[in-house]
Amino acid sequence: MDHRATRVAIIGGGLGGLTAAIALMKIAGAEVTVFEQARKLAEVGAGVGIAPNGQRGLDRLGLLDEVKLAGAPWDGPGVNLSTDGRPVAEVAWSDSAGRYQSFGIHRADFIDVLRRSIPSDAVRLGHRLASIHALDSSVRLEFENGVNAEFDAVVGADGVHSLVRDSIAQPSAPIYSGSIAYRGVLDASLLPEDWPMRSQVWMGGGKHFMCYPLRQRKLFNYVGFVPSDRPLKESWSAEGDVSELAAEFGGEEWDPRLREFIKLIDKTFWWGLYDREPLANWSRGRVTLLGDAAHTMLPYVGQGVNQAIEDSVSLAIFLREAEGPDGIIDAFKRYTTARLQRTAIMQASSRRSGSQLDSQAEYEDIKKRDADVRAGRDFRRSFFYDYDAAAVAEKTLMRSHNARRALFA
Repeated sequence: MDHRATRVAIIGGGLGGLTAAIALMKIAGAEVTVFEQARKLAEVGAGVGIAPNGQRGLDRLGLLDEVKLAGAPWDGPGVNLSTDGRPVAEVAWSDSAGRYQSFGIHRADFIDVLRRSIPSDAVRLGHRLASIHALDSSVRLEFENGVNAEFDAVVGADGVHSLVRDSIAQPSAPIYSGSIAYRGVLDASLLPEDWPMRSQVWMGGGKHFMCYPLRQRKLFNYVGFVPSDRPLKESWSAEGDVSELAAEFGGEEWDPRLREFIKLIDKTFWWGLYDREPLANWSRGRVTLLGDAAHTMLPYVGQGVNQAIEDSVSLAIFLREAEGPDGIIDAFKRYTTARLQRTAIMQASSRRSGSQLDSQAEYEDIKKRDADVRAGRDFRRSFFYDYDAAAVAEKTLMRSHNARRALFA
């Protein structure tokens, strides 16, 4: 890179955008400005699981200890249960080396940790992107509030409805999964003293319910996944009816402990669950994508945020090696190439996992479902959790440098 720091605009101040900002500042030495359309940095929803592969990226950025402190450790591997509470399979929760173990954190707590690592003047709130224009040596951004600005590069971290993505790829409609998710948090003090401090998933009957601890075990995150055509008729997300959630899991076939858990819930929200087909390209010139804007995926394998963390570290490493202004274009191309296949596999894996957990038509034989769930544990540990995005990016750059030296030898 040249002596002047690369000026990068990040569109979107969510978990992916803020992580990318930190990575680009710390690893690539970039001058970063985050533009967020909301008036304050906040996250709707409830908890997320930070998997070993995501933790590896946070460790690289020096954030892991603080994020873990804000989260909640789990006592051991998660467990998948049948509708009646019978254990079916333990879920992989650590990498093969045992160095990193999954834990939960409230989205708002995660945002707070990230925000403290970014200079306050690097975040511009109340800026909704209106248009984006590629110029000869920069990118011009226009916002609905009348602000215009030019940057050397732009990263779209603006989520499933990404306007930046529409400037790169042909606009396409998100694909509805056929399910909605009831989400929220529960005061952990309301639970029985022997309630397991780990992830639990009850599955069957076309639906499943998950819960795990947050905020140093003071809260419990819950998500109930149920089939519905509601998002086709109503809004993307809305306040939900607790009685509807209770009815979905209220039959005698469901574990009494789960029904008691749901009785303690006093407020819930529902989200329509959508993904998109994998993109063939994430970058055009000096503009690239990250997180949900690049690879919207269903939540069934808990990798949405973790993939955004991987994206952030990988992008920063490639941009660090950019030589001059034109090197940004090459850096974005390398980043996209390095990330496309892995995230496409994650998108497909999440769809597949949803089918397993909900015991849909292909799993009329419950014994086969249980066997497949158990068999997936080792795959998840090796393919999901052992992955090191930074190491992959560094190796890719090394191969490129070696090839160049060989060419001119």
